[in-house]
Amino acid sequence: MNRLTLIDIEGFLIKKVTRFGNGAKVDCPKQYLGKTVYLVIADDKSGTNAKKNGSSRKRKQ
Repeated sequence: MNRLTLIDIEGFLIKKVTRFGNGAKVDCPKQYLGKTVYLVIADDKSGTNAKKNGSSRKRKQ
């Protein structure tokens, strides 16, 4: 089992990595522009997957 302990964090996001040109990206709210972020890659078997559409926000209908 791998464990990560963080102290003094502002928050966290669970997102899906999406295609972007020849690479990939993870979207993030612009309130975090200029902040230092850490990207932790989770094992898909962990049960904490992001929603299939890659967003944790509810969409307006």
